[in-house]
Amino acid sequence: MKVLVTGSAGFIGFHTVAKLLQEGFDVVGLDNINDYYSPQLKYARLKETGIRQDLIKWYQLVQSSVSSRYRFVRMNLEDKQQLFSLFQSERFDYVINLAAQAGVRYSIENPDVYVQSNIIGFHYVLEACRYFPPRHLVHASSSSVYGANAKIPFVEDDKADSPMSLYAATKKGNELMAHAYSHLYKIPVTCLRFFTVYGPWGRPDMAPMLFARAIQEGEPIQVFNNGEMERDFTFVGDIVESVAQTMLANFDGEPPYRVLNIGNGSPVNLMKFIEELERNLGATAIKHFLPMQAGDVPRTWASGENLEKITHYKPQVSLNRGIAEFARWYLEYSHRLMAFHG
Repeated sequence: MKVLVTGSAGFIGFHTVAKLLQEGFDVVGLDNINDYYSPQLKYARLKETGIRQDLIKWYQLVQSSVSSRYRFVRMNLEDKQQLFSLFQSERFDYVINLAAQAGVRYSIENPDVYVQSNIIGFHYVLEACRYFPPRHLVHASSSSVYGANAKIPFVEDDKADSPMSLYAATKKGNELMAHAYSHLYKIPVTCLRFFTVYGPWGRPDMAPMLFARAIQEGEPIQVFNNGEMERDFTFVGDIVESVAQTMLANFDGEPPYRVLNIGNGSPVNLMKFIEELERNLGATAIKHFLPMQAGDVPRTWASGENLEKITHYKPQVSLNRGIAEFARWYLEYSHRLMAFHG
């Protein structure tokens, strides 16, 4: 079985590739290695999977040096002709679309990039799946689609039409586009709403990495909404296990379309998260308390009932265990990570 993983140099994509290779799948990774955050961190992830930076060229498949079942290609989703050629030549059994322009706050500053990557890019993924249909398209949505919804925990059929950022709006738009293609062309699609993902090899623009670096270097951390925020922090291992289980899950509806939350199901106060990080890093954070930022929401909380019903899997990693594993990795790699915070 052959799987395309887009965004494979990203945080979740890197772990997803490793999981699928472990499970015996043939994998093609795709990423444009953009500079939203340090490309060197992305190249370092690729190196872990046997993809050498000096061999990477646009639109050319590179063979992994550590797995005969993994190849990588540098490409934008918006490169329609090259994307279609890839689908035509490889005939993927499954497609896991994790590629997107990430970042809630960045979407306020650079809206054009989000429309290009998240709307137009995803449209071409859907078109490629229309003409070269896989057994299942799994697409990364986001908990941010719930926006101003005050009902908790968030359930998949809750109101989700009040986005608080353009990023959230593009992710909700993706879900609607996927539903239309599933209805028109009978493409099996699952949209996964990820809740605050953390763990080893995380994004340097997200709180765990920002906090860890600042704590270790004795710099202040920015604590928004004066710390009065709750997030459903979800360990990356639980995310990729859920992705893999979802990919193989059957459909019984018409059209073959569904939306699933992937979250730990237990929201944590931001201050508790910081305290756990301090304990594992052996240092105290200098806290700079700030008001709520535009595009943010005060609380997220996933209902995981539908995920468990469909996949028989429930996220299992506690905050204590997850932070401990993240901190161990961070301390081991911190000397290398200094170059990745650009």
